[in-house]
Amino acid sequence: MASPTQITARSFNDAAAALAHATTIYDMGIAHLRDSLVRFVAGEELQQHVRACYPYLRVHTDTVARADSRLAYGFVAGPGTYETTLTRPDLFHDYYLEQFTLLLKNHGVTLEVGLSSQPIPVHFSLAENDHLEGSMPPERRLLLRDQFDLPDLTAMDDGIANGTHVPALGNDGQPRLPLSLFTAPRVDYSLHRLRHYTGTAPEHFQNFVLFTNYQFYIDEFIQLGHEMMADPNSGYSAFVQPGNVVLRRAGLGPQPDDELRVAPPRLPQMPAYHLVREDRTGITMVNIGVGPSNAKTITDHIAVLRPHAWIMLGHCAGLRNTQALGDYVLAHGYVREDHVLDEELPLWVPIPPLAEIQVALEDAVAEVTQLKGYELKRVMRTGTVASTDNRNWELLPFTHPQSTPEQRFSQSRAIALDMESATIAANGFRFRVPYGTLLCVSDKPLHGEIKLPGMANHFYRERVDQHLRIGIRAMELLREQGVDQLHSRKLRSFAEVAFQ
Repeated sequence: MASPTQITARSFNDAAAALAHATTIYDMGIAHLRDSLVRFVAGEELQQHVRACYPYLRVHTDTVARADSRLAYGFVAGPGTYETTLTRPDLFHDYYLEQFTLLLKNHGVTLEVGLSSQPIPVHFSLAENDHLEGSMPPERRLLLRDQFDLPDLTAMDDGIANGTHVPALGNDGQPRLPLSLFTAPRVDYSLHRLRHYTGTAPEHFQNFVLFTNYQFYIDEFIQLGHEMMADPNSGYSAFVQPGNVVLRRAGLGPQPDDELRVAPPRLPQMPAYHLVREDRTGITMVNIGVGPSNAKTITDHIAVLRPHAWIMLGHCAGLRNTQALGDYVLAHGYVREDHVLDEELPLWVPIPPLAEIQVALEDAVAEVTQLKGYELKRVMRTGTVASTDNRNWELLPFTHPQSTPEQRFSQSRAIALDMESATIAANGFRFRVPYGTLLCVSDKPLHGEIKLPGMANHFYRERVDQHLRIGIRAMELLREQGVDQLHSRKLRSFAEVAFQ
């Protein structure tokens, strides 16, 4: 087995020193894999299987944490040995540093950092623009498995997040309890998927994420992004589009590699756009398209970036006769008929509203529309949103005597129907990411108001810009109040991992 120089495990009382040691281990492993891969692609016959492993972080405590009871994360659930594997310390530097610091502060124990036994798949060592497929003939690619470790799906499941994880036993016979929701291979897998689905590198993603199901919102976001880049006082430093095309704010000169970025010939499946702040507290917007499958897919992967909040902005069918086209719906509950998360998150699990998100969205609606109190109720209603996986739900047999859609919607008190909101909220709950939903009524099929081309065009002109500005303002309000208020205890289980 050809491995990089072994680095012994060390114990640290300093978070920065512990992270530096983990970075050294990771960088040596990646350099070893890349060097060996270059030689393999060039045709060299490697004499041994090539392997590099992720660094690990481990803590042991014999006592229950005496942390501040108001904290939602930063401490382990009880006595035991806890560990996780680490990846991409360049990308997660600030995140890891915070988690390490909190463990030291709340437990007063040392941090052990060493080389794990979990191999780094060779695909996850590739640089951003490296592609194996075009570099080797098919017969050479078949030999890759014999020379390197490939992605192992058994190391990438979501058992920790789902609460179904069974800890492995260490050499001392004691269980190794998880420190983080995601193992390093699971994180790396999602980072590569994000490039594929969104057309942008994970480095550009911001900690406040807006999702939409219509390109019209993206068109407005692009326009706003360009306006903010022309304003030297906007607070945002760059606007990034698919292909990692970067537009810098006025007064900020271009970086050396900005001109090398080229827009793709066609948009990816779920293109992402980023209003960047240097501390990553800017706003990312993703067009997830239509349907709960896309909604689950993209949130599965963005979750590894540990965003501070994500919110769904999109269109919905109004289910009440008192609603008008263009009215807003602030979700405080969800009927989950999307079916894509039933195995990971059973339907009996409630998806509660999060007060911080609800207040920010309502305040943003009031601020942008200039309506308050009772007048605000004219244009916004708070209630339950139903999400379905059947886009043509209107064609279901409403005359059937047993459990018609209309009957179920009435029993649930749902006031709006879409295809994505419950999925995004449920995956936020599952992955401990604060979530919210603000929809806009675009049709009312139960009352004979179906979207027609002329109606739709008028509606889009009237409402999309305002709706988007509300979403952006809500994110800014959340940023202003501080992230400590966002990552609430409501999203944490009684046997929770320490990492946020």
